[in-house]
Amino acid sequence: MATKVFEPQESRLDKYFFPAIALLILATVLWGFARTYFLAGVFKAPLPNVLIHLHGAAFSSWVLLLITQTSLVAANRVEVHRKLGLVGFVLACLMVLLGVLASTDLLRREFGQPTDASGLDPKTFYIIPLTDMLIFGILVFLAFRARSNPPAHKRFLLIATTALMIAAVARWPIGFIQNNPFWVAQLCTYGFLLLLVAHDLWTTRTVHRVTIWASAFLIVVQQVRVPLGHTDAWHCFATWAQNLARRMPG
Repeated sequence: MATKVFEPQESRLDKYFFPAIALLILATVLWGFARTYFLAGVFKAPLPNVLIHLHGAAFSSWVLLLITQTSLVAANRVEVHRKLGLVGFVLACLMVLLGVLASTDLLRREFGQPTDASGLDPKTFYIIPLTDMLIFGILVFLAFRARSNPPAHKRFLLIATTALMIAAVARWPIGFIQNNPFWVAQLCTYGFLLLLVAHDLWTTRTVHRVTIWASAFLIVVQQVRVPLGHTDAWHCFATWAQNLARRMPG
């Protein structure tokens, strides 16, 4: 594919594409978590503890904020968009913190279990949410730095959000996904990246460099993490985190 250094200008189709894909992300999350979270009453849902409730609320708020922000840009309400962007950056930082804490809490609760729903042992699985937070955090930071370059900014944020979609897709009530390893759900999330590539090609006949490099970063990290998660070094780290969490109150 050809690459091109884009000037900070936007395609007219962007005002339709990015709100539409934000709605698709919302639909993905709603379908995945409907039974266990949204239809279960959100804050009344039978989740393990308050931490997981906060985690769910923060991540749900991010998706709603993504829809709001893309809609504000489409409506030319750029000043409001910029003010909300600061809220979004703080929320993203909170999400990374809550994501790490929720992942460690899950590791604590699965102490002694040989495998979890993914088919991986809990210590190996621990690398998955942590690397999702790594991808998300880095790409959101790059988006914040690129906020004066709208095409790059919005692509960083879309790809960052894609890193969060595996948990939702893995819960889709589809036999093909439920009866196969978690990497099947992971591959399904790459559909968001393909849509972005298709949009770039349709509107500019080339692929934005952020689309290429941010997508490559996401895919490479997601493909190497499970082999790394099987190593003795990672298991030593996960054991340390698990023991630390088990010593914490609550």
